[in-house]
Amino acid sequence: MSDRARESAEGPQDVRVRLPYHLRILARIDGEVAVRVEGPVTPNSVLDALEERWPELQGTIRDHSSKRRRAYLRYFACEEDLSHDSPDDALPERVSKGEEPFMVVGAMAGG
Repeated sequence: MSDRARESAEGPQDVRVRLPYHLRILARIDGEVAVRVEGPVTPNSVLDALEERWPELQGTIRDHSSKRRRAYLRYFACEEDLSHDSPDDALPERVSKGEEPFMVVGAMAGG
C-alpha cells in the first residue's frame, strides 16, 4: 500500500488532530484530540469530523462557504507541509492509522 492511503478496509478511522492554542481555547479542548473519520482520510474529511464534534470551530479553520483554508493556518502531517495540496487528497497512511497527528498550525507572516 502506498504512503498515501486512499481508504482503509477497516472502516472508520480515529485520526489524531493537533490545533493551535487559540483554537483549542475557543473549543475548550485540552491538548490533542481524536476524531472518527468515515471513508477516505483527507484534510476535508478530518476537518468535517472536527467541526461536527466542535461546532464552535466552524469557519475558523476553513471559510464557511468555500471550505478553503484560512490564510494564516497551515496543515502538516508526517513532517510534511500539506497546505497547498488538494484538501481532498488522502493523508499519509500513518495519519489514518493514528500513528501520526494531522496538525493545523498558525502561520506567521514576515521574517
